[in-house]
Amino acid sequence: MAALTDVQRLQARVEELERWVYGPNGTRGSRKVADGLVKVQVALGNIASKRERVKILYKKIEDLIKYLDPEYIDRIAIPDTSKLQFILAEEQFILSQVALLEQVDTLVPMLDSAPIKAVPEHAARLQHLAQIHIQQQTLGITLTCYQTMLLSKQFVQWDELLCRLEAARQVKPAEE
Repeated sequence: MAALTDVQRLQARVEELERWVYGPNGTRGSRKVADGLVKVQVALGNIASKRERVKILYKKIEDLIKYLDPEYIDRIAIPDTSKLQFILAEEQFILSQVALLEQVDTLVPMLDSAPIKAVPEHAARLQHLAQIHIQQQTLGITLTCYQTMLLSKQFVQWDELLCRLEAARQVKPAEE
């Protein structure tokens, strides 16, 4: 019963579209359109028959379509023997690419594995770990700066001590 109503709905829709295209009187409107198209076709034929250039163009349309094909230049410029030589020269590369593609094809089931599918679930945890890592890097840089400062201070103290010892040593021999 439902299928019958679907068919009836489709028929009603087709009739509505026909009224829209052909007008409310059906065939009378379509007759006008068809007559108009015939008149246009006759007029174009008359114009074409009077002009030699248009006649030649109609005869050469297939050639024009062939020339407009983007691969036409490749077919003319590179003969089939050259293409064959090129392919044979690249044989090893092509075979290596085939081997790599076969390897990828064997690894495709791994992409469907549970751990790979679970990656989006672990994104929040990974983001949290990344933040911790950044904090630890910042802390490491701070500690490195602090250690460098302490070492610099220690070196300054040692330099002062060494200078005092050298000054004391130089003063003693002069007194004797």
